[in-house]
Amino acid sequence: MGRYPSSTAEDAIPLAVPFLREPSHILLLLIVVVVLFGAKRLPDSARSLGRSMRIFKSELKEMKNDDDPKKNGSNGQNDQ
Repeated sequence: MGRYPSSTAEDAIPLAVPFLREPSHILLLLIVVVVLFGAKRLPDSARSLGRSMRIFKSELKEMKNDDDPKKNGSNGQNDQ
């Protein structure tokens, strides 16, 4: 194990954030975030993050639909 890259599922966390492998470190990080941003601003930030994720997912779905020639009604050739 250690710090070297591995293809196992338990080492799926990127090496850039090795300190997040311990639950106590994650808890400490959450406490620091609450202290820095305040408990009042966190719900608004989470709501904004959720909206951004929904917009991102809908844009990805739209791009996927644009690339799919069967759903667009064309047969894959240029309509001129």
